Amino acid sequence: MNAERDLAPLAPSVVRALNDKLYEKRKVAALEIEKLVREFVAQNNTSQIKHVIQILSQEFALSQHPHSRKGGLIGLAACSIALGKDSGLYLKELIEPVLTCFNDADSRLRYYACEALYNIVKVARGSVLPHFNVLFDGLSKLAADPDPNVKSGSELLDRLLKDIVTESNEFDLVGFIPLLRERIYSNNQYARQFIISWILVLESVPDINLLDYLPEILDGLFQILGDNSKEIRKMCEVALGEFLKEIKKNPSSVKFAEMANILVIHCQAADDLIQLTAMCWMREFIQLAGRVMLPYSSGILTAVLPCLSYDDRKKNIKEVANVCNQSLMKLVIPEDDEMDEAKQSTTLPTEPASEESLSKPEAASSGSLDASGDSNFSNSSVFTVTSSERIQVTLNLDGIVQVLDCHLHDTSIGMMTRIAVLKWLYHLYIKTPRKMFRHTDSLFPILLRTLSDESDEVILKDLEVLAEIASSPAGQTEGHGPSDSSDVRPGPVELHILARASQLSSSGTKSLECSPSTPTMNSYFYKFMINLLKRFSSERKLLETRGAFIIRQLCLLLNAENIFHSMADILLREEDLKFASTMVHTLNTILLTSSELFQLRNQLKDLKTQESRNLFCCLYRSWCHNPVTTVSLCFLTQNYKHAYDLIQKFGDLEVTVDFLTEVDKLVQLIECPIFTYLRLQLLDVKNNPYLIKALYGLLMLLPQSSAFQLLSHRLQCVPNPELMQTADSTKLNTGYKRTTAPNIDYTELLQHFEKVQNKHLEARHQRAGRAEQLDRRVVL
Repeated sequence: MNAERDLAPLAPSVVRALNDKLYEKRKVAALEIEKLVREFVAQNNTSQIKHVIQILSQEFALSQHPHSRKGGLIGLAACSIALGKDSGLYLKELIEPVLTCFNDADSRLRYYACEALYNIVKVARGSVLPHFNVLFDGLSKLAADPDPNVKSGSELLDRLLKDIVTESNEFDLVGFIPLLRERIYSNNQYARQFIISWILVLESVPDINLLDYLPEILDGLFQILGDNSKEIRKMCEVALGEFLKEIKKNPSSVKFAEMANILVIHCQAADDLIQLTAMCWMREFIQLAGRVMLPYSSGILTAVLPCLSYDDRKKNIKEVANVCNQSLMKLVIPEDDEMDEAKQSTTLPTEPASEESLSKPEAASSGSLDASGDSNFSNSSVFTVTSSERIQVTLNLDGIVQVLDCHLHDTSIGMMTRIAVLKWLYHLYIKTPRKMFRHTDSLFPILLRTLSDESDEVILKDLEVLAEIASSPAGQTEGHGPSDSSDVRPGPVELHILARASQLSSSGTKSLECSPSTPTMNSYFYKFMINLLKRFSSERKLLETRGAFIIRQLCLLLNAENIFHSMADILLREEDLKFASTMVHTLNTILLTSSELFQLRNQLKDLKTQESRNLFCCLYRSWCHNPVTTVSLCFLTQNYKHAYDLIQKFGDLEVTVDFLTEVDKLVQLIECPIFTYLRLQLLDVKNNPYLIKALYGLLMLLPQSSAFQLLSHRLQCVPNPELMQTADSTKLNTGYKRTTAPNIDYTELLQHFEKVQNKHLEARHQRAGRAEQLDRRVVL
């Protein structure tokens, strides 16, 4: 710049000094400028004041020459000092050129710019607040400056600005939030530290309610929480902790709905601190906001369920996730199942229904977060209604079921997660049965596959869900029946079905702990039995290792008579005769040995009612797939004459090692407590001749073995009938005089037995023929 150029009212000597490379000369020039501006202030000559500021700005601060820029900066600071309280009138002209110098390549010049702005702000104090955003923007850049001197100068200016904001009640928070939201996503450590420090300051000011704008910055705070610097992470933890304290104090003013999806995203973070903090926030949100969180249930479950299977290394996260899961489950209530949602919907304090759009693109793609649905809710909110505006809170059941179904299909998830998923399904079938039955056809296959799980706990929970599906009155509702036409019963079968006291009057009255044990069966019951047997047929290992366990548990959860009746009916039509024989043997073992079936055994033992006789006939027809189990069923029901008739037919059967093994097992069973009554009846030889004949028949079938010796010793104990005669023999008779039960066609049953055994013989010959052909091919 030409030093001789006329820049009045600045004297030529002042102009030369401002352009000098020495700081001392520029300082002398600044003092002259200060003196000049004071004179203009005294004269109230605003035009000359503006002219001086313009010269310093255009000709010096924005000059191409570095020393001129330095002179302009110190001159502008001198103007501000001279103006004093009137500097507020010229702040825009004073600040803008100084902020431009913040971007200068010369670190010394950036330092001088910081020094100049410090003097300007110190004089103006509260008057700078209308320009806060540009000052904050400039400071945020200097906070990350590589030069330590510049950074140190910016920290002094930062502290000054914080003092001004703290002592003022005119801070424009609304105008500042967009800038804060933008800057909070900086990846620079120093910029992040700067941002957090400002958030802490604004939180501490009583007149500034930053909580209203928390949804705008929450995502950025969680991202800063993952910073590599321990100091920054600690600062961010403190800031988030302060916000959470404020939320607990004033839940009625918190925009829970706008922050729900943000928490869902960060509950799935890879960083443990972020995940734990977000999960703690989620726990508080669910407990404070109550059903306001229901529209976000699918997203919450997506984040929470995997955490339930964490090991001890993430024990804290697991524990908090478990609380979140339990608290969310309690929010689902029977009223959510009402069909007329419009009438049943109630209202809660206003919460924006739209999802908060996050500033970062990766935040939007971090998971599927549903906030829409059709169902209703009740006014179970924790906080008080303070607004006349109301909205509807919805339970997005479709989204929840989709998440649960997805987790069940994922074979990599842990056992505790699978258990939690099944608990959720059970809870939903209890609380919202009508709506849940819309999803039953899609859930049914995976629930059946889950029976092959390695964990007994998972299988137990799975059986509870399946039992509830099979017994819920809602399953009888029109349109909820099984969709698989191949599973429809091929013919009429008598199922002893006891009706519930009030089938559909109170579908949601069950509590979470209520047992699903009920004799009421619906259209899914028979489908369940068919598919269960299909699964046993295709997975023989499942039948061998878990078959008895599954059936016994079902007998506890459902009506045992219905289970045996329906399975017997299905096995009667089973084409795989080998499987039918194996399955009948399994069912028979359960029937004779399981404590869960004590009542059913007693019912069959006497055949006093028509229902028990019908059950015996149904079981008998299927039990014919296995000759020895058929005899044991006759022993159980005290049909000794028929048992003897069956054993007589055994001479026409193919006696194999497996056959003899089953006879051996039957002998062992006769010695068990279950058949105590049978052994006592041996005392009354006169009234139980066919029992003794049947036992001798078994004895003749057995080779010389331990079972033979056992049964032989037992029969040797049978007393001589003449020795048992007494004067009062009619009163002391312990025998059972019935040889046949009324209303049972034993001849037809015997013919059915022969027919089934002929089928089995033909099937064995076919299998043998195929095996022989295969051997020949191998030889050739």
